[in-house]
Amino acid sequence: MQKIKLVLEDGSEKEFESGINALDIARDTGKELNNAIAIKLDGSILDLSAPIKKDGGIKFLTTGDKEGLSVLRHSTSHVMAAAVKELFPDVKVAIGPSIEEGFYYDFDKAEPFVPEDIEKIEAKMKEIINSNAPFVRKVLSKEEAIEFFTKKGEPYKVEIIKELPAETVSLYETGNFIDLCTGPHIPSTKKIKVYKLLNVAGAYWRGDEKKKMLQRIYGTAFNTREELKEFLTRREEAQKRDHRKLGKELDLY
Repeated sequence: MQKIKLVLEDGSEKEFESGINALDIARDTGKELNNAIAIKLDGSILDLSAPIKKDGGIKFLTTGDKEGLSVLRHSTSHVMAAAVKELFPDVKVAIGPSIEEGFYYDFDKAEPFVPEDIEKIEAKMKEIINSNAPFVRKVLSKEEAIEFFTKKGEPYKVEIIKELPAETVSLYETGNFIDLCTGPHIPSTKKIKVYKLLNVAGAYWRGDEKKKMLQRIYGTAFNTREELKEFLTRREEAQKRDHRKLGKELDLY
């Protein structure tokens, strides 16, 4: 069996069998994984369950790390999309990345989302989170993935896959929801503690005004309710400043 050498967080170097994952490394080294959600191997962020096949420095990421928080938010966007699909099965899903202060997901829905819909989505997200659903990575050939999403009636996923240069693509399954995604993701939904959906806005597919207008739901996720409260306060103050500035420019005040 081929061996790899990894530099651990304490600076020590240890040899492992190629293909070992972070969960096995933690068991081997006695590291507690209560707060870990992903790993960083040199410059790459990986799932805790991802096989490691090359030498490098390894760091366990938590939501206290900027990169770890980004992983958490990306996973929360998947949970939001899963909730939307359960509540509105006819909705088509587009993309849902993490962004600087949270995440979003774009949806193709015939009728506009209303505030009552957002409340229902948040409640359904809570159900999914409490189910402790794992994020399971699957790899399919491009042809298999195109066939899979065509059968599911997801044209936006099919369009993306057709343009990918690789011969295989990765999908992540969370409960009943399967999404095209390179990852990485948190181990399971129970890692999501504090989240909130913020607003809905229009967004052209791929930012092209000649393409269809989709509905973008913005949200955010944090480690604690205190952090969320501070964020919402900052956001409210920023909106007030923008309104005051706009009022002056329009000579309303």
